[in-house]
Amino acid sequence: MKKLTCLLLLASFAAHADDADYAAARAAMVAEVQLYARMTGDIEFSEPVLAAMQAVQRHSLVPASQMPFAYENRPLPIGHGQTISQPYIVALMTELASPDDDDVILEVGTGSGYQAAILGELVEHVYTIEIIEALAERATEKLAGLGYDNVTTKLGDGYYGWEAHAPYDAIVVTAAASHVPPPLIEQLKPGGRMIIPVGGRFMTQLLLLLEKTERGEIISRQIAAVRFVPLTGEH
Repeated sequence: MKKLTCLLLLASFAAHADDADYAAARAAMVAEVQLYARMTGDIEFSEPVLAAMQAVQRHSLVPASQMPFAYENRPLPIGHGQTISQPYIVALMTELASPDDDDVILEVGTGSGYQAAILGELVEHVYTIEIIEALAERATEKLAGLGYDNVTTKLGDGYYGWEAHAPYDAIVVTAAASHVPPPLIEQLKPGGRMIIPVGGRFMTQLLLLLEKTERGEIISRQIAAVRFVPLTGEH
């Protein structure tokens, strides 16, 4: 009975919160993300990235039961053993991708569609791959409903990338891999960047920034310790 009452209260909150409430919550989230960045010293966020974080309706991309918590700076469950990433980590990965207006970016691991939406605010087109059919379908529907016609979702194994639209200006991987997938390196444009968490579920995971030189060499830099769900697929 208590659980049912809690769910009813959450549903009531989601139904009655208005756009102004959510906008204020997003502003508070962005301020917290900036404060966290100053405390950790990881990075300084650019105005376009902060504007994208302010613009994207995170509450519209999470399950109804999670809407009251949408603008807290933490991961949230989205079903199927997956999560929507912590806003700070989304902002960090976006900044590291160094997005430009005319960029084409590949995202591996669509999940809720939140990272794709943030990137969609900043670049020409985002191609995103999700291996879980229910999540791919839901993200496609949600992103279309929010007007992100520059985001294209595909059901498939992201380990192999999406060769048809390569090479990419940047690749953002939102699940932890045991190693950097060679197909993704192949599909990265010279001068491009890849952001990927590497490590096992029960091991230390490191967020890596890989930069591909004009000669095709890869320069790797460790950014921060992170925790992501594992990349899945036949590999």
